[in-house]
Amino acid sequence: MSLRLTPYLMMNGNASEAIEFYEKALNAKLLFKQTFGEMPENPEFPLPEEAKGLVSHAMIQVGETGMMFSDNFPGSTVQAGDQVTICITTDDAAQSTAIFEALQQDGDVKMPLQDTFFSPAYGIVKDKFGVTFQIFTEGKE
Repeated sequence: MSLRLTPYLMMNGNASEAIEFYEKALNAKLLFKQTFGEMPENPEFPLPEEAKGLVSHAMIQVGETGMMFSDNFPGSTVQAGDQVTICITTDDAAQSTAIFEALQQDGDVKMPLQDTFFSPAYGIVKDKFGVTFQIFTEGKE
């Protein structure tokens, strides 16, 4: 089993600009970038035109550390304290479930741990100290 903690920056529509800035300022390398328009379509949630060019997920490498980014979906905004979250990545759904359940005690579940198109177990929880964690299980391409 593996376990990694990665800072995740939630942006208000300027993730691409932030990535370019950190590439220059921190000599970072872009590893992955996907827009909302490049994601699989979901007929239950049609994608507004203004969302198609926004970043749904990106990862840069800064030295030996990764940093993840995404733009908020149009209509939602980042509140102070929520712009930087911590992504906990595992390769074991049972471990992800145990971590998620432990962090949700006296906390607030933002997105239940669930199977998604990109992960067999992904969820978002704010713990009792106000720290937001994204639990991501590797395993889907």
